[in-house]
Amino acid sequence: MAVQAPRNDFKYLLLTLHLPSISMGLGLGLTVPVIPELAQQMGVALEGAALVFVFQLLGTLAAPLPTGFLIDKLGRRRVLLAGPFITAAASLLVAKVALEGADGSFLELLIYRFLAGWGEQMWMMSRITVIADTGASNQRGKQVTQMFGVQQIGNLSGPVVGGFAAVLLGLWTPFVMHAAIVLIAVIPSFFILRESAPPARPRQASASGEAPRGVWRHMTAAPIPAVFVVQFLANVTRGGVFGGGVIVTYAAYEPYSMEPDEIGVLRGAMAAVAIPIVFTGGYVMDRFGRKYTIIPGLLLSGLSMVFLAVTAYTGASLAWFIAAFVAVHMSVNVISGNMQTLGTDVAPAEARGKFFGVSRTVAQAGATLSPASWSWLYALSGATVGFGFLSATAFVGALIVIFLIPETLRRGELAPAAQSTTTHTAPGGPSP
Repeated sequence: MAVQAPRNDFKYLLLTLHLPSISMGLGLGLTVPVIPELAQQMGVALEGAALVFVFQLLGTLAAPLPTGFLIDKLGRRRVLLAGPFITAAASLLVAKVALEGADGSFLELLIYRFLAGWGEQMWMMSRITVIADTGASNQRGKQVTQMFGVQQIGNLSGPVVGGFAAVLLGLWTPFVMHAAIVLIAVIPSFFILRESAPPARPRQASASGEAPRGVWRHMTAAPIPAVFVVQFLANVTRGGVFGGGVIVTYAAYEPYSMEPDEIGVLRGAMAAVAIPIVFTGGYVMDRFGRKYTIIPGLLLSGLSMVFLAVTAYTGASLAWFIAAFVAVHMSVNVISGNMQTLGTDVAPAEARGKFFGVSRTVAQAGATLSPASWSWLYALSGATVGFGFLSATAFVGALIVIFLIPETLRRGELAPAAQSTTTHTAPGGPSP
């Protein structure tokens, strides 16, 4: 298998990282303001509408473990290229349900959203693994935050187009646009992306061909368990803002009853806010350390969720809700990508696919719990308690980072692929 040498030039990153990332985010963003309206057309209440987002997140939750094994078994490139095709096919099937209107099957809608989440996760996990394979410690923060940053830019700007397209052409339109954009964006990767998996280690301890027993013991070595817990908690908080769609669903129903195009404009405006915050975060992580963005980001996210809870409790006007909406988006963008940067620092080189399989499962469990828990708490006690719960998870996550996770930035470290190539080409040299 030909292994890709480390590449960090602008053209390569633009075509294999930035372009697919923004297309995945844009495609998801196109559909976000449409889903509440589609659910209402089918006669589904607010709690049921949130299930559409939950099932999309369930797909991202179910995918990581099998995807991680496939990444280590088949290679990064094959899995990365397959993900967008699954996502596009699922989105076209959702468009079919949208065309059927009130006669469409809500169960079908949930299944297709599940598949879309699965495909999205395949691409994301593969690309993060490539970054871990080829990026030095002082490059990963920028690359990971650029990946998540441009994806969130697409996610937040897509609703503007999706909302107006739905109003002018029909609710099916954003899903067809989603499929087309994702497929077009992955084309350059077919031609310039090469396999980045490091060479396999010589089998010294296991003549039977089984993986070394120490691989899974890495998952319980400090600080990895603490990293997993923080990833879970952070994604409970931010899952309600991005993929979870809690704020979007809340805005679409009473007391605000915002239309898809209005929600689209509001979400789209956040794209301009996201760009400098996310990109600056990557620079800060690579220059000063990961904790310099993780701790402030979690604390600010918790405070902004408290603000949102207060607006729900007081029955505040739309203007106050919009102010809280902006504060929440600004805060969660501070932690966009830094959990995965932390993961690339501690992932064991011999089993990165499996590590990210566990890591993404934990993270997506948090993201899935976000709208599910909020919907349950909303039905039980109202939106105030739901947003209060999301704020608490951010505060607890910040405390764990402060007390249990040391700084993981290792200045001056070579790219892992470069280390691996150097070691394996030196006659008689030690294994990495």
